[in-house]
Amino acid sequence: MNSILINHKATADINISCFGEVLWDCFPDGKRVGGAPLNVCVRLNALGIKGSMISAVGDDQLGHELLAFIDERGVNRNCIAIDTVKSTSTVQVSLDKSGSASYDIVADTAWDNIALTDAIIDLVHCSDVFVFGSLIGRSAVSLGTLTALVGLAKFSVFDVNLRAPHYQLESIVELMKKADFIKLNDDELYEIAKAMGSPFHSLEQNLEFIAVQTHTDYLCVTKGSHGALLSIAGKKYYNSGYLVNVVDTVGAGDSFLGSLLYQLCTDTNPQYAIDFACAVGAMVAQSHGATPQLTLNQIQAFMYPK
Repeated sequence: MNSILINHKATADINISCFGEVLWDCFPDGKRVGGAPLNVCVRLNALGIKGSMISAVGDDQLGHELLAFIDERGVNRNCIAIDTVKSTSTVQVSLDKSGSASYDIVADTAWDNIALTDAIIDLVHCSDVFVFGSLIGRSAVSLGTLTALVGLAKFSVFDVNLRAPHYQLESIVELMKKADFIKLNDDELYEIAKAMGSPFHSLEQNLEFIAVQTHTDYLCVTKGSHGALLSIAGKKYYNSGYLVNVVDTVGAGDSFLGSLLYQLCTDTNPQYAIDFACAVGAMVAQSHGATPQLTLNQIQAFMYPK
């Protein structure tokens, strides 16, 4: 089987490892499993690609509940450490009237202290794709581990999630230069391009500016309810979004990325990949929580209702 990113592999034989935060999103009505890399990994696994998570939880009740959820969703957690000193991460989530989220993220948790191990190195060596986010770079320990792993990856995907005050633009730009694929939203695109000295005003011009500055052929910009733009070696593919009643946007961008990577690893049609990913992102936005269970048949029915 051939695809845009991978050749001569069946879907069940593809391995993608995701590095970063695993946590509990705490809403007024209760807690839900979260963390951008974990959400990506769960979506990939649900679609049929073998996903492995690299992270850490505390040796506490919240940590053991998180591991039970990860086991339930079939994600490989052999490289999720149990930290006997640091606590499992929690995030206070606030939703505005439109369902858009803001986050209060507790600092210095277990996933801020992911140590580099032989098992993690071996996993990344064996992975077809390595996915990481920007929040994991807020601590020196996990950033050091990430930097080592990016250098080992066959193909690395940087999922930019700017969460003030947990990032420095200089570090973000350096990671972008190391990645093979960059995904970010429109606000993040403009902020980063401006910080890099872009003189441009349009989304496409700023995206091309970042592509040139970072020497990156694969880029994707999400535009909320207005869809997304995928750029591959300068060629653009657009989706204008799907109309849904938004419940909350938490995890919608993560499921979008997981779905996009699934299509890029299993198919040769970039336009269908961006359409499929936008559909899944919309379906998550109209659901509670970051990882609702969606089948391929449900996604197809949403994209092409009879």
